[in-house]
Amino acid sequence: MKRKRVLVTGGAGFIGSHLCERLLEKGNDVVCMDNLFTGQKDNIRHLMDNPYFEFIRHDILEDVYVECDEIYNLACPASPIHYQYDPIKTGKTSVIGALHTLGLAKRCHARILQASTSEVYGNPQVHPQPESYCGSVNPIGVRSCYDEGKRMAETLFFDYHRQHGVDIKVIRIFNTYGPRMRSDDGRVVSNFIVQALKGDDITIYGDGKQTRSFCYVDDLIDGMIRMMESREGFTGPVNLGNPVECTMLSLAETVIRLTGSMSKIVHFPLPQDDPVQRKPVIDLAQKELDWEPVTALNDGLQKTINYFRSALF
Repeated sequence: MKRKRVLVTGGAGFIGSHLCERLLEKGNDVVCMDNLFTGQKDNIRHLMDNPYFEFIRHDILEDVYVECDEIYNLACPASPIHYQYDPIKTGKTSVIGALHTLGLAKRCHARILQASTSEVYGNPQVHPQPESYCGSVNPIGVRSCYDEGKRMAETLFFDYHRQHGVDIKVIRIFNTYGPRMRSDDGRVVSNFIVQALKGDDITIYGDGKQTRSFCYVDDLIDGMIRMMESREGFTGPVNLGNPVECTMLSLAETVIRLTGSMSKIVHFPLPQDDPVQRKPVIDLAQKELDWEPVTALNDGLQKTINYFRSALF
């Protein structure tokens, strides 16, 4: 069987590195592209000796010239700390990066998947969130560089599909966790685990009753690949996430229990535009992709704790 040549932008990041690994296991020739702003070489170090893996340090704000059969576009900082560090570059990465990868897909006649986000729903007025919900996003808030950048990227994907016939797939990723998360990314799972392992206070923003739905990274990667391999003409967008809700307070208590930590929980004010509820409707993924997450939260958290315990100590 002919090996597919697959380009993964953002391939040295948390999710991207797991995707590169799985694509190699499936017998593909993988090109990992990353500017290493938030991605890390350590995430892909174990892949470097594979003759079917290639790493290119490149920023997709510049034109992309790679021959490929498929493209996974994951390039963009995804945690608030990192995407708010340089919000103009974040917006440009989503929009100009989409234009460059779509142009490449058009030239190579490649199928292209956009890793969009649940952040396109903003602070939702509809709960849980189906793909048909158009969202409630503040276009001038501190998070809008990411939220609106991803929304515009989706617009470009569908316009390229309608105007140029580009074969697109769009997924909306809900909160994902697992090994290779950065300890400094400011996301709730990594924050809680690192604080618990160090014996520091666990910081909860707001009263802790706000909810998220946490999907283990292996389950997400399975959904991404199923979406890329889905039937022709099915574009999405498709929610990929865990429909089991969890409050921040419950998550903190679970992390304390699993780590055996003596950390105390402390509360701080809720950041601007931070969503109060976030939970996907995954009926479409179940129907079209035969996909749903299978990793229980306790099991996924224990694997993530083991990774951070090794990485930190």
